[in-house]
Amino acid sequence: MKKSPTKVVPLRISETLDDLATLCAEREHTDKATALRQWLYKGAELYVVRLVSEGFISASRGAELLDSSIFDIFAIAENHRIELGPTDEQRLEARKNAEKLLLTRKA
Repeated sequence: MKKSPTKVVPLRISETLDDLATLCAEREHTDKATALRQWLYKGAELYVVRLVSEGFISASRGAELLDSSIFDIFAIAENHRIELGPTDEQRLEARKNAEKLLLTRKA
């Protein structure tokens, strides 16, 4: 899978968030910029999964935006207990509609 090119983006954050990023970087044995990028990516994962669950974007588009696979999108959703696909009500309605279609074809 081809990774998207990176881009430098200036970012203004509060001093407390900067302190927290420094603490995270120390604990994770990395630098502050990497800690911030990891936080940003985790937030982006959750946002994309929510967009998919709301039907705003497809799972394949979400995977494209995150440079990941559709399987990753479903795994992220499962980890956050976010349901993707039809709800129970939608499944029941689809079943009823399918049964009606079968009955009208038999008649």
